[in-house]
Amino acid sequence: MKTLYIVRHGEKNIIDETVDDYDIEVTKKGLKDIENQSIKLKEKGVIPDLIVSSPAIRTRQTADIISKELNYTKNIMYNEVLYQAFMNELVESITYTFDDVNTLIIVGHNPSLTALGVSFVGLKEKILMGEIVRIDFNCNSWTEIDKSNSKLIEHIKVD
Repeated sequence: MKTLYIVRHGEKNIIDETVDDYDIEVTKKGLKDIENQSIKLKEKGVIPDLIVSSPAIRTRQTADIISKELNYTKNIMYNEVLYQAFMNELVESITYTFDDVNTLIIVGHNPSLTALGVSFVGLKEKILMGEIVRIDFNCNSWTEIDKSNSKLIEHIKVD
């Protein structure tokens, strides 16, 4: 079985319109929300084999908090494709994951993250900032992930 956690970055700070989208940071509230979400994952016993993140500042901040809270000691993999990705590019990136990875966390942006959830499990609502969606795939290889072998396990909302 393969487990995918889809994480949307924490609430972003959009006060200064002169800041490039790539450089927008997470708000103080967003940082706290991600910390709380990470604690929920830890309480559920989540142990990621790999964390992959968009290299944008807000996704880096989000991935760093998750990594710290889950005691993830490996390097976070930053994948440029996850920034402003189309849904098919996300799927392709996921299918390139080595099969010794059973639990994968991806940290990225909408609309592609929500599109991913809709495509695999018919997700009925947007993944809002700071939210996490868990999808399990009944297969042994990331190249085999498909709508037919996927199951929505939970949609963890921000408190």
